[in-house]
Amino acid sequence: MKKLISILLLIGLLMSCKSTDEPTQNKEFKPIQLTVAQKARVSQDNDFAFDFLNNTIAAVDNSNVFVSPMSLSIALGMLRNGAQGETKTEIETALKMSGLSDEVINSYYKIMQTSLPQMDSKTDLSIANSIWYKEGFSVKPDFLKVNTDYFNAYIKALDFSNQQLSLDTINGWCARKTNNLIPKVLNEIDPDARMFLMNAVYFKGMWVKQFNPESTIDYTFANEKNQQNTVRMMVKEDTVSYGKNDLAQFVDLPYGNGAFSMTVILPEYGKTTSDVLQSLNSESFNAMINSMEERKVKLFLPRFKTKNTYILNDALKSMGIKKAFNINAELDRISELKPLFVSFVQQDTYVEVTEEGTKAAAITTIGIYTSSLPVEEIPYFVVNKPFIFLIREKSTGIILFIGKIGNVEKF
Repeated sequence: MKKLISILLLIGLLMSCKSTDEPTQNKEFKPIQLTVAQKARVSQDNDFAFDFLNNTIAAVDNSNVFVSPMSLSIALGMLRNGAQGETKTEIETALKMSGLSDEVINSYYKIMQTSLPQMDSKTDLSIANSIWYKEGFSVKPDFLKVNTDYFNAYIKALDFSNQQLSLDTINGWCARKTNNLIPKVLNEIDPDARMFLMNAVYFKGMWVKQFNPESTIDYTFANEKNQQNTVRMMVKEDTVSYGKNDLAQFVDLPYGNGAFSMTVILPEYGKTTSDVLQSLNSESFNAMINSMEERKVKLFLPRFKTKNTYILNDALKSMGIKKAFNINAELDRISELKPLFVSFVQQDTYVEVTEEGTKAAAITTIGIYTSSLPVEEIPYFVVNKPFIFLIREKSTGIILFIGKIGNVEKF
């Protein structure tokens, strides 16, 4: 079986973009009414989604990469309200929102967070935000107010020196907001930590037309290294939204009342997931969705689940957010304290796809620190293969000896 890519975007999953073609029993939802500017923001958010996925794939060594661009976008939106100058500009550029006013940006986040969970009474979607800061850390009231007014953020000062109580409180919030799919995010609180900005997204959707568990079979799946292993393959013949182009076949599988769906994109023979992803942006993805037609399909989809934790610093730097991570970060709208910078951006995700439907969750955590620089990973330098070495005098730089060692014997 060819490699399978399941692209779950916007909130880890997609709002149905083609309601006019849905079966009549699925037309129970009313589309969210957006202004022209807000519709443009959705396109920009989807461009951000593909950019985020590609940069995460490049930054991590995982066969399975599952992320929530919406969770990250919301968390960065809260951070943006505390940034100014070059730091703010870099965040806006990465989020594809350059040139928009604070009111337009924050209002967009507010309408999406309040409207999306109301779209489908048959589907459980929740979006929550929180700001946890160290007791005694002076936070500007305007920063807290804007993130309360537009992001409905829960705000709490904690005694970070009481690590266990603080960790239990923060991780407990994560567990509750994801129905225990992500029960723990933080393992410790660094002495330099001053604030954590967090977003949580939880999704549970049942297929409009579920798979029959009795039809699930053992089937061969070929991974990215073309190694074959046996998986539990769900099978059904059904009428679904289906399309294809030179790069891939694709289907759209609705949940609940049809407001949300999973789009599965399967590269054609000779093509890879990388080939497909390089071709995708908001415009080309919309073209793909709009090209689909209702037709009978014999569908084979594996049961799968994956749980991941990503440190997104490198991916975000590749996307242009750089100054926020150094001691010169301009986070002056959060506090007067200097230095104040982003130490890490972490995203924890979970997804499970079965015959009944899908469970998915994401927590994005932005750690804001002071004093010391962000702790970098300690490099390993293991000389266990041929190497070059030299001996030099450092003040002049003159080389006294130089050599290559191709073989070492025990002595």
